[in-house]
Amino acid sequence: MKQFLSDLIHFTLAILLAIPIHSLRILLLRITGMRIGYHCAICRNVDVRSPYRISVGSYTSINKKVLLDGRGGKLIIGNCVDIAQECNLWTLQHDYDSPLYTAIGADVVIEDYVWLASRVTVLPGVKIGYGSVIGTCSVVTKDIPPMSIAVGIPAKVIGKRKDCLKYKLGKRGWFH
Repeated sequence: MKQFLSDLIHFTLAILLAIPIHSLRILLLRITGMRIGYHCAICRNVDVRSPYRISVGSYTSINKKVLLDGRGGKLIIGNCVDIAQECNLWTLQHDYDSPLYTAIGADVVIEDYVWLASRVTVLPGVKIGYGSVIGTCSVVTKDIPPMSIAVGIPAKVIGKRKDCLKYKLGKRGWFH
């Protein structure tokens, strides 16, 4: 019965998050317990799992078809973070060494001014440091230091970003 209710809530939330009224989507997510800062943009068709374990900072943009998973731990997204479309942020996965295929979870932290390009996957237990950029289609399996540029499967640091970050996201017109 508990699984049925969980699935029903997830299904209902998925339908409601397709609503084209941005302020209503933000309100619905806040009602479910998700902590959302000021001037955030959360596009339509974002898949949110266990929203009460997810927090999003101010001036953050979350594009369409992003998966935010809070089932295995806390998902903490900082201020001025840009998450491009079709990214997957996981806090829960299966233990491939377990004979029972046991689920294991861990917190995921995305610090301020991080940019996740399209189709990035972040696995449980990862912390992406302040100002880092993760390239398109990368899979982040380990912590990324602040101000890094990382790409690949698994993501590896290939460079450093200049420390001149002053922008604010989330208030741009096409999200509203």
